[in-house]
Amino acid sequence: MGENARREIEEADSGKGKSAGSSIAVQAGILAIATIVVRIIGLLYRAPLTAIIGDEGNGYYGAAYNIYMIILILSSNSLPAAISRQMSTKIAVGEYRNAQRTFHCALIYSLIVGTAGSLLLYLGAGVLVKHNAVPVLRVFAPTVFLFGILGAVRGYFQANQSMVQTSVSQILEQIANAAVSIGAASILIRTASIHADPTEKAVRGAMGSAMGTGIGVATALIFMVIAYLRHRKGFFGRIALDTGRTESYARIMKSTILVVTPFIVSSFILNLTTTLDQMIYLNMLIDGRGLPEAAVTTVFGLFSNKAVVITNIPISVATAVSAAIIPNIATAYASGDLLETRRRSLNASRMALIISIPCAVGLLVLARPVTMLMFPQWETLELASVLLALQSVTVIFLSVGTITNAVLQAIGKMNMPIVSAGISLIIQTAALIFFLRFTDWGIYAMVFVSVLYAAIIFALNEMFLRHYLGLRFDAVKVYWKPVFSALVMGAAAFAVYRVIFALASHVRGEYFANFVALVPAILAAIPVYFFILIRMGSFTEEDILGLPKGAAIARLLKKLRWM
Repeated sequence: MGENARREIEEADSGKGKSAGSSIAVQAGILAIATIVVRIIGLLYRAPLTAIIGDEGNGYYGAAYNIYMIILILSSNSLPAAISRQMSTKIAVGEYRNAQRTFHCALIYSLIVGTAGSLLLYLGAGVLVKHNAVPVLRVFAPTVFLFGILGAVRGYFQANQSMVQTSVSQILEQIANAAVSIGAASILIRTASIHADPTEKAVRGAMGSAMGTGIGVATALIFMVIAYLRHRKGFFGRIALDTGRTESYARIMKSTILVVTPFIVSSFILNLTTTLDQMIYLNMLIDGRGLPEAAVTTVFGLFSNKAVVITNIPISVATAVSAAIIPNIATAYASGDLLETRRRSLNASRMALIISIPCAVGLLVLARPVTMLMFPQWETLELASVLLALQSVTVIFLSVGTITNAVLQAIGKMNMPIVSAGISLIIQTAALIFFLRFTDWGIYAMVFVSVLYAAIIFALNEMFLRHYLGLRFDAVKVYWKPVFSALVMGAAAFAVYRVIFALASHVRGEYFANFVALVPAILAAIPVYFFILIRMGSFTEEDILGLPKGAAIARLLKKLRWM
């Protein structure tokens, strides 16, 4: 970068930086809010669904779902991020016609691999999962084909930095998923033979839940297609202004595959760990030690469909932010603006830590109340709560790891997430086999290796960003001040919970008292955390102004004398 260009960037940094930061914050905020709404819907329907299909049904659903996710990742799950990155780099330099052709190639790609993925799930179900989960996996099969098309259209809107359509589609998808999952699971179980044993009913319930996933994706796809048809005139209008060189479809398809492939491989390795761990755990305990399939699968379901589901709620916010920052960072990097690229990357990572650290501490100190609220199955409550508490630290590592993966992909270092995920996978797989073979840790070995896996990715990605972008984190401001603030917050939340729970338990039962105590404990925790964080200087006025409605928030905080 020349001295004149560098000087211009530095002079414009405050104005341009705030504008760019606001753009990222708004786009990320839209997706984050949608993600929170989606997760709330998930919370509301997960409890009644678990009550219908039971922990055994949850286990079969989880076993099939993990395989479904692997095939989905190999076919189309990474398309939104990959296509938004590919298209945004072309849009940044005014190549609107080539950007549109990239979308067309993405659709062709999704149709081919989606069809292959669906056939593989349906025809290979007997090999991919244990026999009780086979019919559940086959119900998932058509969803892979539908999701491919959905992913391409979502990527199109994200590349144009319009997150509203994706956000609305996610909410509609989850609403349909919730309604159909509960309804179909209930109907299938009720229509079972009067002589059906509990396992058969559990399998039928899991099949109903899988139907909900497919109907949800179909609903979102219909909405996105309608949104595309309504907005295509505006998109096509820019193509008329494009006087640049038009690339051939063959060339664009080749470059699209080259971009999509690293995204797929990275996501595949990141998610392969769940399926591989599942296969190792179930095979070593069921086939190796001769333990009952129903018992082992049920315990695994507590981990995968309770502890992991809860920790994925805050992690999903980081995933939403990563979807928003990829086109923004890719645009800055493609324009040669290294200073802005570095600034955006630093802010994204720091915000991920500010959000994920208190979430992890909150899940640690309130593990039992949260588990009781979401999954009030009393016979397994204690074990599920312990698993959640131990698993909570992964919220920090995986949230930041998701953001740093997105940054590396946005700056063209798409192989680095593959490297970090591959190294982590090898180490954690070896550790899991060792602990299952030579110890009696059982499900606790799963928790340990999941934390190990997330921590290694966190460390390696940070090392790569230091190397490629020269990113340097202020450890005190970025790590230790949020940790201290979160610990104080956790103590306050736990104290509020215990006091209100003790009072409410004299009025009605334990579940009612838990709900009455948990809500104010969480509401009290939020202002405590941010008050301490702001007073310690780790969350500044500039950070607040970069948020949606940041100016109004800053004025309110000044009136309260927080800053």
